[in-house]
Amino acid sequence: MSEYILNSLSFPLDAGEEEVLSTAAKKLRKAGIPANSLAIYRRSVDARDKRDVKLVYSVRFASGKTLKKETVKKLSLGEVSSGKLDVKYGREIMNARPVVIGMGPCGLFAALLLAENGYRPIVIERGDDVDKRVSAVDGLYKNGMLDTDSNIQFGAGGAGTFSDGKLVTRINDPRCAYVLSALHALGAPKEILINAKPHIGTDILREVVKNAAAKIESLGGEIHYRTKFESFGEIRGGKRVLHTSKGDFISSATVLAIGHSARDTYEMLLSDGFNVEAKDFSVGLRIEHLKSDIDKALYGDFAGHSALPYAEYSLSTNTKVRGVYTFCMCPGGEVVAGASEENALCVNGMSHFARNGRNSNSAVCVSVFKSDYGASARDAIEFQRALERRAFTAGGGSYYAPASTVKDFLDGTVSTSFGKVEPTYMGGKVRFAPLRDLFPKVLGDTLASGLLSFDKKIQGFASPDALLTGVETRTSAPLRILRGEDLNILGKEDVYPAGEGAGYAGGITSAAVDGIKIAEKIMARFKPIE
Repeated sequence: MSEYILNSLSFPLDAGEEEVLSTAAKKLRKAGIPANSLAIYRRSVDARDKRDVKLVYSVRFASGKTLKKETVKKLSLGEVSSGKLDVKYGREIMNARPVVIGMGPCGLFAALLLAENGYRPIVIERGDDVDKRVSAVDGLYKNGMLDTDSNIQFGAGGAGTFSDGKLVTRINDPRCAYVLSALHALGAPKEILINAKPHIGTDILREVVKNAAAKIESLGGEIHYRTKFESFGEIRGGKRVLHTSKGDFISSATVLAIGHSARDTYEMLLSDGFNVEAKDFSVGLRIEHLKSDIDKALYGDFAGHSALPYAEYSLSTNTKVRGVYTFCMCPGGEVVAGASEENALCVNGMSHFARNGRNSNSAVCVSVFKSDYGASARDAIEFQRALERRAFTAGGGSYYAPASTVKDFLDGTVSTSFGKVEPTYMGGKVRFAPLRDLFPKVLGDTLASGLLSFDKKIQGFASPDALLTGVETRTSAPLRILRGEDLNILGKEDVYPAGEGAGYAGGITSAAVDGIKIAEKIMARFKPIE
């Protein structure tokens, strides 16, 4: 029995799934294809013509015979990814259990796969479990007290736990299907298996992370929270010593999934002579609009239709100097405090699964080149840090965020009142400030140009009372920890830099995929632990 995908079936918004499957079955019969087990495989929105917004479906079906290549090509049929991994076990004996440093999407999936295959991983995470982490974030919101080890960046689930839980990725890797299936099995909604732009939402993602942690432990793994990795020790008898804030651990294979905000760990690697290179990254601001205005701008008169998800956008433009783009768009979400260092402030976006907030927000980011900051990895980190410190000062302290209307940002003036868009950051804890002055002139000017360009693509994007909050600095790691073809860090055969923090991913899904790749490499080398 072979499985295929029939793509690009367009329907009006009121069409039900039965009509979609019936139409697909008729089309397949007309083409002489015996098909059964038809099911919705993917659903997306086509809003290119706002006078005729449609839903576009892909239908999965099984055929009792392998179809001819000519038939597959004529109907543009796709192939179904099984979502299964081709796991191979090596012959080398592990002298110590594998250790995963970091419990974001990358570390979490590496640990899950290792645990599922009998390797009993040890996970060390500098932050708290989900519930204690939520309490730490609540403490920042209520009294302005930042916990530098447990916050929106650090703790179980990584930065993704306090986000939209967006699973869209540009990578084309069959492991993506495994990630979606695993997340669904851990409690994520079924919609992530069907929607073209899947998301989980911070509320459900927190439960998914808890379930993942429980599964790792049930399979013989260990998780040590509030345990900060400090440095690598020597290798003795095939075992490497790992120094942490809670004592030493030993490991035969170490997954270094530290996340993009572990600047102290970056400093340790640089000081110890590891091969780390700076790379281009982005910085910017969060922009907020009324969710209803974005829906109207993208869906026209169809805005509010029950069959439509809240509208999303992804915009980009290039000036003669550098690019500007939107990132991590959160319909019905809020702007959150992403700070992880004292007296420094950065922002991010977050939403619940229902996306039922009044505003929609996204990052508007501009490219930062190595020539902008000095070209070394330390210079890259310091560039981010300097922006965050200026933002903290501009906000007046206590982690209030600096804000501006789009009009004042474009005019270079300081706002005095909100328009129809009110801030969601920490319940409204913002201070008006000259946001453009926080950036080097070329970056501020390019952001302004980008806003005007995006207004031509989405009417009202640069409306005078749209609200900007700063600064967005953690879009990706500013450096890359170099690794070889075997995925080991250069110069060591037992340390595997992985995920977004190592410079090899961007977002939940791609980070999870990289963690899976690392786990596969470890398993292909070592036998499971008896």
